[in-house]
Amino acid sequence: MRVLLTNDDGIFADGIQELSKAMQKIAAVYIVAPDRERSAVGHAITMHNPLRADKVKLYHNPNLSAWAVNGTPSDCVKLAVEAILPERPDIVISGVNRGANLGTDVLYSGTVSAAVEGVISGLPSIAVSLTAVENPDYTLAAEFAAQLSKIVLKKALPKGTLLNVNVPGIPREEIAGVVVTRLGVTRYHNEFEERVDPRGRSYYWMAGEVIEETECNDTDLSAIRCNNISVSPIHFDFTNYEVMGALKDWDFKL
Repeated sequence: MRVLLTNDDGIFADGIQELSKAMQKIAAVYIVAPDRERSAVGHAITMHNPLRADKVKLYHNPNLSAWAVNGTPSDCVKLAVEAILPERPDIVISGVNRGANLGTDVLYSGTVSAAVEGVISGLPSIAVSLTAVENPDYTLAAEFAAQLSKIVLKKALPKGTLLNVNVPGIPREEIAGVVVTRLGVTRYHNEFEERVDPRGRSYYWMAGEVIEETECNDTDLSAIRCNNISVSPIHFDFTNYEVMGALKDWDFKL
């Protein structure tokens, strides 16, 4: 198995280091990741500046093939598949992200977008995130991703579909189980805080608190709240096919 690893926390982040250690036990590993943190950039790509990919050495395995790219997570996957890697990978894994990627927040996530780019390239892809904790331990999330990658390659995913995985940042023995979920709706209150700069001009700082779901249901949000690992199949085709039929009856005029 050949695996391409990437992330949006930067190539030297602890999450991708731990993931690479777990994956090296079962696969040939290549890392192509941003040279710095690029969280919440969504599916942005670089069009008006040159991309540079520098070979780097990682402290836990200096012999690992790794490149730091001055671009976005999506850039990293495109560049890896089309230009850098000596051979096409069998699977793309993005993560392990520090902080959850749940509900509608996946639209902003660089972690998930990198996996989407893998799917666009025709590769099975997984995004893996660990819910935010003060001293994160990525071991379980990395090991679960390694196990899941073998299942994905054996079972196969439908065309255009990736798996978005979220792991609670709690001790292994407190994990309730693994559940297959749909995306919830991430909502916030007090999302922007207004402040005043030294010159008296107002500015806004994005903050806000998540409005949590109160019941255990079939969403990724509730799965995490109930101490489950969440596995959500995501399809990047945003077309609402049910509405297409209704729109065909509209009286469009030129």
